[in-house]
Amino acid sequence: MTPGVQALLAALPIVLAAVLLVGLRWPAKRTMPLVYLTTIAIALFLWDVGLARLVASTIQGLFVTFDILYIILGAILLLNTLRYTGAIQTIRQGFATISEDRRVQVIIIAWLFGSFIEGASGFGTPAAIVGPLLVAIGFPAMAAVVLGMMIQSTPVTFGAVGTPVIVGVTGGLLSPELTAQLEAAGTTFEEYRQTITAYAAIIHGIAGIPMPLLMVVMMTRFFGSNRSWTEGLSIAPFAIFAGLAFSIPYALTGVLLGPEFPSLLGAMIGMVIVVYAARRGFLIPKQPWDFPPREEWLPEWLSRTVPQSDPPPLDRPIPAWKAWLPYGLLAGLLVATRIPGSPAQSWLQDALRIEWSDIFGTGVTASSTPLYVPGTILILVVALTALLHRMKWPDLVSATKDSSRTLLGAGVVLLFAVPMVRVYINSDVNAQDLESMPVAMAAWVAGNAGGEWPMISPAIGALGAFIAGSNTISNLMFSLFQFSVAEQLALPAAFMVSLQAVGAAAGNMIAIHNVVAVSATVGVLGQEGAVLRRTIIPTVYYLIVTGLLGLAGVYLVGITDVLAS
Repeated sequence: MTPGVQALLAALPIVLAAVLLVGLRWPAKRTMPLVYLTTIAIALFLWDVGLARLVASTIQGLFVTFDILYIILGAILLLNTLRYTGAIQTIRQGFATISEDRRVQVIIIAWLFGSFIEGASGFGTPAAIVGPLLVAIGFPAMAAVVLGMMIQSTPVTFGAVGTPVIVGVTGGLLSPELTAQLEAAGTTFEEYRQTITAYAAIIHGIAGIPMPLLMVVMMTRFFGSNRSWTEGLSIAPFAIFAGLAFSIPYALTGVLLGPEFPSLLGAMIGMVIVVYAARRGFLIPKQPWDFPPREEWLPEWLSRTVPQSDPPPLDRPIPAWKAWLPYGLLAGLLVATRIPGSPAQSWLQDALRIEWSDIFGTGVTASSTPLYVPGTILILVVALTALLHRMKWPDLVSATKDSSRTLLGAGVVLLFAVPMVRVYINSDVNAQDLESMPVAMAAWVAGNAGGEWPMISPAIGALGAFIAGSNTISNLMFSLFQFSVAEQLALPAAFMVSLQAVGAAAGNMIAIHNVVAVSATVGVLGQEGAVLRRTIIPTVYYLIVTGLLGLAGVYLVGITDVLAS
């Protein structure tokens, strides 16, 4: 097959998903089984991938599906526990004391708190936690999904304490040949990776400044009474201030300290600054903004699983510190168990490991470390919350039943969506000696590009994340590819790999199985196409800005590479 034909065939499942979800507005539960079968057919009959490898890839995908569903269960169980204990009522009132303006609330909860959870945990956890919380304090469920997906942009490259760089870039790039090249140039791989980290932090730091404002205008345009962009833009000074409060410490941390803590420290510092400013009304319009009355909400906005009302109020309301304590425990435990090389991380990864190595002799391995999956931390926090809040046993049982029902719809979709991704990625072993389907698409694009590659490079990273739902996996797939293209085109290779990492973060905003997971936590399954039609807007913004920054870095700033001859 010619490269063009390979690229066309590889793109077919993605195009099919886009047409059915976005164009024809099919729900994901109908779309993803068909997309999975199409991917299997292309891999089996046109890519000549062995049947055993396809089955093994499907099994590998089911292991990943378990981890995702476990996170969803933990997130929604925590929310329901807080509802039954009355903590959500206290949290809602607490946000009202900071500001009744929903525009301010979304900046604090979604952008800053969500970025902190992303920095601590990653793997879709922030949207799964923040989405239901937004619904519980009065946001439409559809708005919570869109805003939850937008969290998965700037903080993602340094999410899970730097996993996309530490695991993704390292695993995709490190080789004896590169190590030898770097030694000859008088440097090490760790120093080279830090250069990539610094570039990515600066690019994200610039592109991320308007993200809080973009969140707000998306909310007012699609979920306000007047469907107005202007109502969102009216809070631009405060939103840009919040963007800077996060982005400046974020970028400085990436440049000075490395990939582990930019999102964590940026969000922590930003929250302190922004909450302090919001309490004093700094740069906030005098007229607060709110959603239309609930009776005017469109049916697609409503949750089918998260109750729209709380249980009867308690005789003695829970104090604010006690209501927020579960989220504090969650953040602390996530950070403590995600620090690379820490005893807690090592124990949780090693204490219980479920693994199927070399499935059917294909070389494909499926594994899960249930204790390390954020779902375990979430459930531990639920247990601690039940004790600290003196939760009644019947209420805990009711919260568990409510949460379990949420998994049914998501499970059906993810059982097809995630295995499709693994088939796609594992198609690199085949009788025709072809590259995997994602790499075939990227290679065709690269073959038709030249000096404009810095503009295209982030989109390749986004393609990987769109397919895999993971910045880390996109970096594993494409870091070496980006490095090789840069060498062929005499472009700074470290800078191109950083653009890959940044683009992969943006691609998470449109990753299908991420949309499904978040939709499940807030109860709007079946509306995935509507979500994608909205989240494509911030994704396009991010890719255009980062692409332009890539061109500016190469052709205006004149960035060079330590390996340049």
